[in-house]
Amino acid sequence: MNKKQVLFISYDGMTDPLGQSQVIPYLQGLCKKGYTFFLLSCEKKEAYNQNKETVIQLLTGYNIEWVPIWYTKKPPILSTLYDVLKLKQKAKQLCKQHAIQMVHTRPGIPSMVGLWLKNKCGVKFLNDIREFYADSRVDGGMWNLKNPLYKIVYSSFKKRENEQLKNSDGIVCLTYAADKIIQQSNGYQKNTPLQVIPCSVDIDLFNPANINAETKIALSTELNIAADDFVVTYLGSIGGWYLTAEMMEFCKKLSDAKPNTKFLFISPHRHNEILDAAAKYGLTPNKIITKKATRNQVPDLLSLSNYAIFFIKPCFSKQSSSPTKHGEIMAMGIPVITNSGVGDVAEIVTKYSSGIVLDAFNEQTYEAAIAHISSNQNYDATKIRNGAIAFYSLQNAVEKYAILYNKLLD
Repeated sequence: MNKKQVLFISYDGMTDPLGQSQVIPYLQGLCKKGYTFFLLSCEKKEAYNQNKETVIQLLTGYNIEWVPIWYTKKPPILSTLYDVLKLKQKAKQLCKQHAIQMVHTRPGIPSMVGLWLKNKCGVKFLNDIREFYADSRVDGGMWNLKNPLYKIVYSSFKKRENEQLKNSDGIVCLTYAADKIIQQSNGYQKNTPLQVIPCSVDIDLFNPANINAETKIALSTELNIAADDFVVTYLGSIGGWYLTAEMMEFCKKLSDAKPNTKFLFISPHRHNEILDAAAKYGLTPNKIITKKATRNQVPDLLSLSNYAIFFIKPCFSKQSSSPTKHGEIMAMGIPVITNSGVGDVAEIVTKYSSGIVLDAFNEQTYEAAIAHISSNQNYDATKIRNGAIAFYSLQNAVEKYAILYNKLLD
């Protein structure tokens, strides 16, 4: 019997950006350590039709069998219950067909299925707590606790999360802040191996040394960025935990202080909302650039930046968060403007002298940050990138996963 066969369950699709940046690279690395994977994911039809071939290409040459099923969106709650049923059926089938030895799950629905599978089939259960799932739904505005139905759903998930914690054979979390919270919780069993593994970055892809000068000039021309423009970039989706209004307020003050500033939003959708939010705070359309990009295009776009910015709601659930964008920005040697109260971000920025951390969103902190920027503070791009290599590298993450896998499967 091959004791290195693992079932990985993700409610996020592999045809979504998250699957390609925060699932597949880890599994590729672990395949090189001798593991075989069955990758069970819930795919959205539009993304699947667009990106199926990309995922197949990424998995070619690795011992990874991709098992996609359809994600169900509507109606709320009932659609999720239907997805849980489909995942259980498929997971049980795979477990019996392939003598699976361990189930490795992302948080929320997958971890629920993972514990069920452990009880049903006797497999080891690696609980990858990449966010405090139930609290993140509340903090992000998806579950309104004033609605009695969502209050019941929240209470049910919190109870199940505690059961999952108590019955995990191994645990992963993204931040040292989350590590402290987990170890102090009632459900944590002190003999359960726990490993902190931040969201990793592909250091080879996000490498300023690979930027082609001609490509950079072409992008600057396309986006109407002049040689003397000061570019501040936001990378990723907006809304939810991402504080668009606060970022726009800050950007307006920065623009007033530095009139040659432009703001580049590398974002997959909702570009009209970005422009509307900018207008609300008095930023004219010529100051805002929106661009949709593939993963491989992101490093070129980031290379146009003087700074990057992201403000995230500093709430309980975000203590478990390791923003993927932070590692990617650092790997490109770009200083960041961000806020405290989100995972280990403030500590990382301070340790590697890689930007500005705001402890509040008010005029005083904005003015202090803008004064710092205007003083022509020179950041060491090499030092920032080295910080990303030390803290966020994919190789380090794979090595940490391998240690945990070996503990559970040897």
